[in-house]
Amino acid sequence: MSDVLAELDKVLAQRKNAGDPESSYVAKLHHKGLNKILEKVGEECTETILAAKDAQHDSDTQHLIYETADLWFHSLVMLSHLGLSAEDVLNELARRFDLSGLEEKARRQS
Repeated sequence: MSDVLAELDKVLAQRKNAGDPESSYVAKLHHKGLNKILEKVGEECTETILAAKDAQHDSDTQHLIYETADLWFHSLVMLSHLGLSAEDVLNELARRFDLSGLEEKARRQS
């Protein structure tokens, strides 16, 4: 797993379990609960979509990268809140690596 993702997983777990909601954004999100975290994921998803549309027209990919990082971050907070990690997602991606996307989708439907 990426060192950055592994370190981020550690920090998210620490802030979830012992973070101060008054001084930690992550602890504050965990304190507010899953619905607030999901609201942030949805917000970041929309911002990422808009940044992608903008990048298509004006080639400003830096803003798209910034928004994608926000989306990933908040998705990782969501996973952490539910007792999961980036490694869980990476393992699923690895499982799918040599599998056709169409084949993988068909397996889910059966």
